[in-house]
Amino acid sequence: MNPMQIIQAYMTKGITPKGIVKNMAQNNPMLKNLIDMAEKGDNESVENFARNLLKERGLDLDTEMSKMKKTLGIN
Repeated sequence: MNPMQIIQAYMTKGITPKGIVKNMAQNNPMLKNLIDMAEKGDNESVENFARNLLKERGLDLDTEMSKMKKTLGIN
């Protein structure tokens, strides 16, 4: 099953994408913490989380955001 099929399966049961992520967070403390930060509007902490996660993988957030914006046609 690909990710879109999983999302569609949840949504046919009335579970929203937000609900799907919250269900996933129950077993992942790091994801739960990230969701809590986002819900509180702590954008700086969410950005720092993303920067650190990408840095661990040898990537740069600004570079990756630029690539994504270019791919999506966002200037």
